[in-house]
Amino acid sequence: MNCKKNGLHEDRSKQGENKMATREKNIQQEIINAAGQIYNYLSDKGEVSINKMTKDLDLDGNFTAMGLGWLSREDKIDYTPKAKSVTVKLR
Repeated sequence: MNCKKNGLHEDRSKQGENKMATREKNIQQEIINAAGQIYNYLSDKGEVSINKMTKDLDLDGNFTAMGLGWLSREDKIDYTPKAKSVTVKLR
C-alpha cells in the first residue's frame, strides 16, 4: 500500500511539474507576443514615451515591461531619459 501511495504522489508531483513547465512556456510566449506588439507599435509611431505606449497597447500585467526587456536584451531599442518620462524607439 505504501508503494501505491508513493507512486501516486510521484505521479501528482510529475503532473505539477508538467503544469509549471507549460505555464512557464505560456508566459514566455506572452512575453514574446508583447515584444512583437511593441516592436510593431514603435515601427508605426517612432519614438514615444513608455507611459503612452503602455496606455495605447493595454497589455495585461507587466507584459509591456517584460516585452521591453526582451527587446532590450535583443538590442532592438534605445531609451532616452526626458525630464518627466523615458522615451523608447527602435534602433
